[in-house]
Amino acid sequence: MDDWFERSPFMGFAPWIIYWVVADGPSTWLFGALCAVLSAIILGMSVGFGGPRLLDIVTILFFVGVTAVALLVGAADRDWMDTYATSLSSGVLSVMALGSLFFTPFTEQYARSTPLQDWEKPAFRQTNRVLTLMWALVFALIAVLGYLAAQVPDTRDWTNYVVPVVVIVGAIGMTQSYPTRARERARSAAA
Repeated sequence: MDDWFERSPFMGFAPWIIYWVVADGPSTWLFGALCAVLSAIILGMSVGFGGPRLLDIVTILFFVGVTAVALLVGAADRDWMDTYATSLSSGVLSVMALGSLFFTPFTEQYARSTPLQDWEKPAFRQTNRVLTLMWALVFALIAVLGYLAAQVPDTRDWTNYVVPVVVIVGAIGMTQSYPTRARERARSAAA
């Protein structure tokens, strides 16, 4: 079977999802960060084939950093994290995805058993650039929505939950369907 994705990138997002769920209340982001870093380490060890991936590295560095900052600063200085945890974490993911476009798009690191020589094919590279850019934009939107939720609390249900979930579900759908469509277009163009 000619699949382009090996280990699902959604496994790499699991610690972030855990963080967003646990860190949803006042003063819970530290517990969310601890849960996220532990899950990142456990998932990284259990899936560990293929070497470390950019998403895994950024995940561990971010949550270890957040945990360290939380332990070093006083409670009054940590209040900003209660307010901006979603914006900060989503912003970091967006920057990671955008930054990876200058080197190797992070989605490319999840390529399945595609032979290494196929990784240089234009359709394969373009597919990963499109998917990585899409995820960067999704995370940037969620960061902006998190900021909006903090500034206009009456919108919180929509800006922190409804719209982000709809956007993420749509992005997952595109991640699953786009490679097949791109591969079919490339085959049609070559024929």
